[in-house]
Amino acid sequence: MLNDDVDRYISLRHALGYKLVKAGRHLRAFACFAADRGETHIRVSSVLSWLAIVARTPGARARRLTDLILFARFVHAEDSRHEIPRADVKRISEKRPVPYIYTADEITRILEMAGKLRHQRPNPLRRQLYVMLFGLIAATGLRVSEALALKLDDIRDGGVLHIRETKFRKSRLVPLHVTVVQALETYLEARRQHAGVCDWLFPSVQHREMFSTTVNYTFRCILRRAGVAPERRQQPRIHDLRHTFATRVLEQCGARSTLRRFVDLSGPCRYPKHLLVS
Repeated sequence: MLNDDVDRYISLRHALGYKLVKAGRHLRAFACFAADRGETHIRVSSVLSWLAIVARTPGARARRLTDLILFARFVHAEDSRHEIPRADVKRISEKRPVPYIYTADEITRILEMAGKLRHQRPNPLRRQLYVMLFGLIAATGLRVSEALALKLDDIRDGGVLHIRETKFRKSRLVPLHVTVVQALETYLEARRQHAGVCDWLFPSVQHREMFSTTVNYTFRCILRRAGVAPERRQQPRIHDLRHTFATRVLEQCGARSTLRRFVDLSGPCRYPKHLLVS
Protein backbone atom coordinates (compact mmCIF):
# COMPACT_ATOMS: atom_id res chain seq x y z
CA MET A 1 0.00 0.00 0.00
CA LEU A 2 2.66 2.49 1.03
CA ASN A 3 4.82 1.43 -1.90
CA ASP A 4 2.02 2.41 -4.28
CA ASP A 5 1.62 5.75 -2.49
CA VAL A 6 5.34 6.38 -2.78
CA ASP A 7 5.26 5.67 -6.52
CA ARG A 8 2.33 8.06 -7.00
CA TYR A 9 4.04 10.76 -4.96
CA ILE A 10 7.35 10.46 -6.82
CA SER A 11 5.60 10.44 -10.21
CA LEU A 12 3.76 13.63 -9.31
CA ARG A 13 6.92 15.37 -8.10
CA HIS A 14 8.76 14.23 -11.24
CA ALA A 15 6.01 15.79 -13.35
CA LEU A 16 6.62 19.05 -11.48
CA GLY A 17 10.31 18.98 -12.39
CA TYR A 18 11.84 17.43 -9.25
CA LYS A 19 14.34 14.59 -9.56
CA LEU A 20 14.04 13.18 -6.03
CA VAL A 21 16.91 10.73 -6.49
CA LYS A 22 17.88 10.43 -2.83
CA ALA A 23 14.41 11.21 -1.52
CA GLY A 24 12.99 8.43 -3.68
CA ARG A 25 15.45 5.93 -2.21
CA HIS A 26 14.61 7.08 1.32
CA LEU A 27 10.86 6.80 0.83
CA ARG A 28 11.00 3.39 -0.81
CA ALA A 29 13.27 2.11 1.95
CA PHE A 30 10.82 3.32 4.59
CA ALA A 31 7.86 1.81 2.72
CA CYS A 32 9.60 -1.59 2.73
CA PHE A 33 10.39 -1.18 6.43
CA ALA A 34 6.74 -0.39 7.21
CA ALA A 35 5.54 -3.30 5.05
CA ASP A 36 7.75 -5.70 6.99
CA ARG A 37 6.00 -4.49 10.15
CA GLY A 38 2.62 -5.15 8.57
CA GLU A 39 1.70 -1.46 8.37
CA THR A 40 -0.22 0.15 5.52
CA HIS A 41 -0.16 3.69 6.91
CA ILE A 42 2.56 5.98 8.18
CA ARG A 43 3.09 5.70 11.93
CA VAL A 44 5.31 8.11 13.85
CA SER A 45 6.64 5.24 15.96
CA SER A 46 7.74 3.41 12.81
CA VAL A 47 9.35 6.54 11.41
CA LEU A 48 11.43 6.99 14.58
CA SER A 49 12.38 3.31 14.65
CA TRP A 50 13.46 3.43 11.01
CA LEU A 51 15.50 6.60 11.49
CA ALA A 52 17.31 5.07 14.44
CA ILE A 53 18.41 2.19 12.21
CA VAL A 54 19.36 3.92 8.96
CA ALA A 55 20.52 7.41 10.01
CA ARG A 56 23.84 7.51 11.83
CA THR A 57 24.24 11.28 12.03
CA PRO A 58 21.84 14.12 12.93
CA GLY A 59 22.20 15.51 9.42
CA ALA A 60 21.23 12.20 7.79
CA ARG A 61 18.32 11.86 10.19
CA ALA A 62 17.07 15.37 9.43
CA ARG A 63 17.22 14.83 5.65
CA ARG A 64 15.29 11.58 5.80
CA LEU A 65 12.74 13.01 8.24
CA THR A 66 12.13 15.97 5.95
CA ASP A 67 11.48 13.63 3.03
CA LEU A 68 9.03 11.61 5.13
CA ILE A 69 7.20 14.67 6.43
CA LEU A 70 6.56 15.96 2.91
CA PHE A 71 5.36 12.54 1.82
CA ALA A 72 3.19 12.15 4.93
CA ARG A 73 1.47 15.48 4.27
CA PHE A 74 0.72 14.31 0.74
CA VAL A 75 -0.94 11.03 1.79
CA HIS A 76 -2.58 12.52 4.91
CA ALA A 77 -4.54 14.89 2.65
CA GLU A 78 -6.17 11.80 1.13
CA ASP A 79 -6.34 9.59 4.20
CA SER A 80 -6.22 11.05 7.70
CA ARG A 81 -5.09 7.72 9.15
CA HIS A 82 -1.57 8.58 8.03
CA GLU A 83 0.36 10.28 10.84
CA ILE A 84 2.58 13.28 10.11
CA PRO A 85 5.86 13.21 12.06
CA ARG A 86 6.92 16.37 13.85
CA ALA A 87 10.04 18.13 12.65
CA ASP A 88 11.63 17.85 16.07
CA VAL A 89 15.12 16.98 14.88
CA LYS A 90 17.60 19.70 15.69
CA ARG A 91 18.91 20.74 12.33
CA ILE A 92 22.55 21.26 11.69
CA SER A 93 23.21 24.36 9.68
CA GLU A 94 24.69 22.86 6.54
CA LYS A 95 27.11 25.39 5.18
CA ARG A 96 28.11 25.14 1.57
CA PRO A 97 31.72 24.07 1.18
CA VAL A 98 34.06 26.96 0.44
CA PRO A 99 35.05 26.56 -3.24
CA TYR A 100 38.67 25.69 -3.90
CA ILE A 101 40.14 27.49 -6.91
CA TYR A 102 42.78 25.32 -8.51
CA THR A 103 45.90 26.85 -9.98
CA ALA A 104 46.96 25.95 -13.50
CA ASP A 105 49.87 23.97 -12.05
CA GLU A 106 47.54 21.99 -9.78
CA ILE A 107 45.27 21.07 -12.66
CA THR A 108 48.35 19.97 -14.60
CA ARG A 109 49.45 17.74 -11.71
CA ILE A 110 45.96 16.27 -11.33
CA LEU A 111 45.82 15.28 -14.97
CA GLU A 112 49.35 13.94 -14.94
CA MET A 113 48.49 11.72 -11.96
CA ALA A 114 45.32 10.59 -13.73
CA GLY A 115 47.55 9.51 -16.62
CA LYS A 116 49.60 7.42 -14.19
CA LEU A 117 46.75 5.51 -12.61
CA ARG A 118 47.38 1.83 -12.04
CA HIS A 119 46.39 -0.34 -14.98
CA GLN A 120 43.38 -2.55 -14.34
CA ARG A 121 42.69 -5.55 -16.54
CA PRO A 122 38.87 -5.05 -16.42
CA ASN A 123 39.27 -1.41 -17.45
CA PRO A 124 42.15 -0.91 -19.91
CA LEU A 125 40.78 2.57 -20.70
CA ARG A 126 41.15 3.78 -17.12
CA ARG A 127 44.01 6.25 -17.61
CA GLN A 128 42.72 7.84 -20.80
CA LEU A 129 39.18 7.99 -19.43
CA TYR A 130 40.03 9.88 -16.25
CA VAL A 131 42.43 12.25 -17.98
CA MET A 132 39.74 13.12 -20.53
CA LEU A 133 36.95 13.31 -17.94
CA PHE A 134 38.72 15.67 -15.54
CA GLY A 135 40.29 17.65 -18.38
CA LEU A 136 36.89 18.13 -20.03
CA ILE A 137 35.32 19.35 -16.80
CA ALA A 138 38.21 21.76 -16.23
CA ALA A 139 38.00 23.09 -19.78
CA THR A 140 34.21 23.48 -19.98
CA GLY A 141 32.93 23.89 -16.44
CA LEU A 142 30.55 20.92 -16.73
CA ARG A 143 29.07 19.37 -13.64
CA VAL A 144 30.48 15.90 -13.05
CA SER A 145 26.98 14.43 -13.42
CA GLU A 146 26.65 16.14 -16.80
CA ALA A 147 29.97 14.75 -18.01
CA LEU A 148 29.16 11.21 -16.86
CA ALA A 149 25.76 11.35 -18.59
CA LEU A 150 27.27 12.18 -21.98
CA LYS A 151 26.74 9.71 -24.80
CA LEU A 152 28.47 9.53 -28.16
CA ASP A 153 25.41 11.04 -29.86
CA ASP A 154 25.81 14.13 -27.66
CA ILE A 155 28.97 15.09 -29.55
CA ARG A 156 27.72 17.34 -32.34
CA ASP A 157 29.47 18.36 -35.53
CA GLY A 158 31.62 21.44 -35.22
CA GLY A 159 32.84 20.62 -31.70
CA VAL A 160 29.67 21.12 -29.68
CA LEU A 161 28.38 19.06 -26.75
CA HIS A 162 24.66 18.58 -26.18
CA ILE A 163 24.05 18.57 -22.43
CA ARG A 164 20.63 17.00 -21.88
CA GLU A 165 18.10 17.67 -19.12
CA THR A 166 20.43 18.48 -16.26
CA LYS A 167 19.62 20.70 -13.29
CA PHE A 168 15.98 21.86 -13.39
CA ARG A 169 15.59 19.63 -16.49
CA LYS A 170 17.24 22.17 -18.75
CA SER A 171 19.35 21.32 -21.79
CA ARG A 172 22.06 23.39 -23.42
CA LEU A 173 24.79 23.35 -26.06
CA VAL A 174 28.42 23.74 -24.99
CA PRO A 175 30.88 24.79 -27.71
CA LEU A 176 34.37 23.33 -27.42
CA HIS A 177 37.65 25.03 -28.15
CA VAL A 178 39.64 23.47 -30.97
CA THR A 179 42.19 22.12 -28.45
CA VAL A 180 39.40 20.36 -26.55
CA VAL A 181 38.16 18.85 -29.80
CA GLN A 182 41.65 17.54 -30.55
CA ALA A 183 41.95 15.94 -27.12
CA LEU A 184 38.49 14.44 -27.47
CA GLU A 185 39.34 12.90 -30.84
CA THR A 186 42.47 11.32 -29.34
CA TYR A 187 40.40 9.89 -26.49
CA LEU A 188 37.71 8.58 -28.84
CA GLU A 189 40.32 6.72 -30.86
CA ALA A 190 41.54 4.94 -27.72
CA ARG A 191 37.96 4.38 -26.61
CA ARG A 192 37.03 2.64 -29.86
CA GLN A 193 39.67 0.01 -29.17
CA HIS A 194 38.32 -0.92 -25.73
CA ALA A 195 34.69 0.16 -25.25
CA GLY A 196 33.08 -1.66 -28.17
CA VAL A 197 29.53 -0.60 -29.02
CA CYS A 198 28.83 1.06 -25.66
CA ASP A 199 26.98 4.39 -26.04
CA TRP A 200 28.43 6.16 -23.00
CA LEU A 201 31.27 8.59 -23.62
CA PHE A 202 32.82 7.57 -20.29
CA PRO A 203 31.79 3.91 -19.85
CA SER A 204 32.14 1.82 -16.71
CA VAL A 205 33.79 -1.59 -16.69
CA GLN A 206 30.34 -3.07 -17.36
CA HIS A 207 29.90 -0.66 -20.30
CA ARG A 208 27.29 1.36 -18.40
CA GLU A 209 27.18 4.88 -17.00
CA MET A 210 29.87 5.35 -14.37
CA PHE A 211 28.91 5.77 -10.72
CA SER A 212 29.79 9.19 -9.31
CA THR A 213 31.01 7.51 -6.10
CA THR A 214 33.67 5.65 -8.09
CA VAL A 215 34.75 8.82 -9.86
CA ASN A 216 34.89 10.84 -6.63
CA TYR A 217 36.96 8.16 -4.90
CA THR A 218 39.42 8.06 -7.79
CA PHE A 219 39.65 11.86 -7.80
CA ARG A 220 40.47 11.93 -4.07
CA CYS A 221 43.24 9.38 -4.63
CA ILE A 222 44.63 11.48 -7.47
CA LEU A 223 44.54 14.63 -5.33
CA ARG A 224 46.66 12.96 -2.64
CA ARG A 225 49.20 11.73 -5.17
CA ALA A 226 49.32 15.14 -6.83
CA GLY A 227 49.88 16.86 -3.49
CA VAL A 228 47.00 19.31 -3.98
CA ALA A 229 46.07 21.24 -0.82
CA PRO A 230 47.30 18.57 1.64
CA GLU A 231 46.94 21.02 4.53
CA ARG A 232 43.28 21.70 3.81
CA ARG A 233 40.88 20.12 6.30
CA GLN A 234 38.23 19.56 3.62
CA GLN A 235 39.65 18.08 0.46
CA PRO A 236 38.92 19.94 -2.79
CA ARG A 237 36.19 18.44 -4.95
CA ILE A 238 35.67 17.71 -8.62
CA HIS A 239 32.94 20.38 -8.57
CA ASP A 240 35.62 22.92 -7.69
CA LEU A 241 36.92 22.52 -11.24
CA ARG A 242 33.61 24.12 -12.28
CA HIS A 243 34.17 26.96 -9.82
CA THR A 244 37.70 27.38 -11.14
CA PHE A 245 36.42 27.55 -14.72
CA ALA A 246 33.95 30.31 -13.81
CA THR A 247 36.59 32.22 -11.85
CA ARG A 248 39.15 32.14 -14.66
CA VAL A 249 36.55 33.34 -17.16
CA LEU A 250 35.64 36.28 -14.93
CA GLU A 251 39.30 37.11 -14.39
CA GLN A 252 39.68 37.58 -18.12
CA CYS A 253 36.89 40.15 -18.18
CA GLY A 254 38.63 43.52 -18.08
CA ALA A 255 37.16 46.82 -17.03
CA ARG A 256 36.68 47.93 -20.61
CA SER A 257 33.71 46.56 -22.52
CA THR A 258 33.08 44.05 -19.74
CA LEU A 259 29.77 42.80 -21.05
CA ARG A 260 31.02 42.32 -24.60
CA ARG A 261 34.14 40.50 -23.46
CA PHE A 262 32.17 38.29 -21.11
CA VAL A 263 29.95 37.16 -23.96
CA ASP A 264 33.02 36.42 -26.05
CA LEU A 265 34.72 34.43 -23.29
CA SER A 266 31.77 32.56 -21.85
CA GLY A 267 32.00 29.96 -24.62
CA PRO A 268 34.80 27.51 -25.31
CA CYS A 269 37.98 27.49 -23.23
CA ARG A 270 41.26 25.84 -24.03
CA TYR A 271 42.18 22.33 -23.04
CA PRO A 272 45.35 21.93 -20.95
CA LYS A 273 48.07 21.99 -23.59
CA HIS A 274 50.16 19.11 -22.27
CA LEU A 275 47.21 16.73 -22.69
CA LEU A 276 47.11 17.17 -26.44
CA VAL A 277 50.05 14.78 -26.78
CA SER A 278 48.71 11.23 -26.83
